[in-house]
Amino acid sequence: MCYGDRVGPAGITEPTEASLDTRNVRPFPAPQLRPDTAPALGLTRRMRRNRKAEWSRRLVRETRLTTDDLIWPLFLMDSTEARTPVAWMPGVDRLNIEEAVRQAAHAASLGIPAIAPFPFVDKALRDPTGSEALNARNLMCRAVRAIKTEVPQIGIICDAALDPYTSHGHDGVMDGERILNDASVAILVQQALALADAGADVIAPSDMMDGRVGAIRAALDASGQEDVQIMAYAAKYASAFYGPFRDAIGTNATLVGDKRTYQMDPCNSDEAIAEVGLDLDEGADMVMIKPGLPYLDIVARVKDHFRVPTFAYQVSGEYAMIMAAAGNGWLDGERAMMESLTAFKRAGADGVLTYFAPQVAQKLKAAG
Repeated sequence: MCYGDRVGPAGITEPTEASLDTRNVRPFPAPQLRPDTAPALGLTRRMRRNRKAEWSRRLVRETRLTTDDLIWPLFLMDSTEARTPVAWMPGVDRLNIEEAVRQAAHAASLGIPAIAPFPFVDKALRDPTGSEALNARNLMCRAVRAIKTEVPQIGIICDAALDPYTSHGHDGVMDGERILNDASVAILVQQALALADAGADVIAPSDMMDGRVGAIRAALDASGQEDVQIMAYAAKYASAFYGPFRDAIGTNATLVGDKRTYQMDPCNSDEAIAEVGLDLDEGADMVMIKPGLPYLDIVARVKDHFRVPTFAYQVSGEYAMIMAAAGNGWLDGERAMMESLTAFKRAGADGVLTYFAPQVAQKLKAAG
């Protein structure tokens, strides 16, 4: 028994505050491991052997990220200025058409296969039905034509969604507070045709209206655009990670309510399988999961279940978090960038839409 201990019930010795006071106790010396006393583990397989050197790590690497995996989202604006910064996305700018052409050429020079442009539409052109989306001379259509003329080898993936064009910020037309699914699909079909006529290689319906993939596929085929691909935003969740994107396209201030009646509940996984299955049955060539890192389990499930080209979107909120943490010195931004994109590939994604695309491509090119 130590000084200050007391005997409690059942004869058990209990320490007191005095007995726990170690201020006057001489510390024990640190233990020294003698080589002759190291335990004999008897291991025949040591996993660390394959990690001992960079050449060995390269030989056994299971997942590889290449420039072929990258799709670069670009923000467009109708302006005489070449660029304006997106406040909530450090390092990302809105581009006018001439600058977008230059950046498309830059992407092609880096080996990036495709870009995905998104428009910042003047508020004066927005209305309840998103009618500007159907204008063959709108910002998107003019940009697609210009890029295809100057950089024909790069793929252009165009969103089919009405939120940049509607005065209420939703992806479809509304009756009061209700989104009208079928009426919205009819407009989305016309938007898809306008984009295909402008030269879009891929139509990417991101609206999450029921039946829109089948309707767009039928319309494209009937108009002689049977070679235009469809990348369906098949599992798009009602996420908190979209805020910086909405700032970039100018819908943060216009959005009325939220999008939970048509975008998916973040709690659901089986529902994603059903959504992807429907889009594939309706003619989707590729499917996309959005957002990315918080939904890697969905990416893995979809790829394992369907074995079709599966993509993910590292959305604006994911990008902004990495950039903000790196800017504050809280993490190594370049390593976090590469690690996050490798995670997509490890989960089974065939490619990733990411705002980091040019930086990643440059790093991979430099590494040979």
